[in-house]
Amino acid sequence: MTKTVERPPAARVRPVKAPSPAGDRRRRRLTDHLRAYGFLLGGLICFALFSWYPAIRAVVIAFQKYTPGSDPEWVGTANFTRVWQDPEFAAAWRNTLTFTLLALLIGFAIPFVLALVLNELRHAKAFFRVVVYLPVMIPPVVSALLWKWFYDPGAGLANEALRLLHLPTSNWSNGADTALVSLVIVATWANMGGTVLIYLAALQSIPGELYEAAELDGANLLQRVRHVTVPQTRFVILMLMLLQIIATMQVFTEPFVITGGGPENATVTVLYLIYKYAFLYNDFGGACALSVMLLALLGGFSAVYLRLTRSGEEAA
Repeated sequence: MTKTVERPPAARVRPVKAPSPAGDRRRRRLTDHLRAYGFLLGGLICFALFSWYPAIRAVVIAFQKYTPGSDPEWVGTANFTRVWQDPEFAAAWRNTLTFTLLALLIGFAIPFVLALVLNELRHAKAFFRVVVYLPVMIPPVVSALLWKWFYDPGAGLANEALRLLHLPTSNWSNGADTALVSLVIVATWANMGGTVLIYLAALQSIPGELYEAAELDGANLLQRVRHVTVPQTRFVILMLMLLQIIATMQVFTEPFVITGGGPENATVTVLYLIYKYAFLYNDFGGACALSVMLLALLGGFSAVYLRLTRSGEEAA
């Protein structure tokens, strides 16, 4: 008799469920967010270590008697009082504010005018843009050393050119009356390249129809600049003005390299005085107190400036 072998029932094959498109999108979005936050975390760590922590640490040291290698001692506002009574304090603030004002009168108008000229050129645009931007690519210390030789009252190129033209020479950076103006010229030449390119980008974004309509109305060049160019680039002008004021209030390289704060403290600025307190007087508490004063002034000015410009834009 033949024995029948029973076979096990075939396993039931379950259909594979297709992945949900919505779930895939959520996973991709989550992955993209994690990747973005990962890149952002690196930037936040760098800012925390090299910007936020030093700023907070400076505020703390401003209220301490601090010397590297020794334990800090809390002294309250004694550092601020001592710095306030320093004879160089008033001279440093006066020179810094004067430098900022001169930089606005000289260094703010020149880049805008150069941008207008470059924007009207029909040939060799790239060449002249490189020429204008070239000083920015030179290291600031190298640029200051070049101008220091240029301003030399003896064999400097500036006075040699004046002698060649039979004009009276000048002491330039060695004269108490001309030193600060000389430094403003250096700072303007060294930093205007980036500003010119920003203005050029803003000018090229202005619709050409506006200029055509102004020409049809009989507007000349100055009227087109006043009624078309300036209103269309108003936001860029205001932001660059704020950035320039903040930058010029922190001028250091030019007085440090070219004049050393002289002659007769004519070019001692706030940042240069901070350097003297920290690295010449070994008074880090006084240096941080000055830094906090400068931070408070620039922060307050920036807040008021942005508030006023925002109010003006809303009113317009």
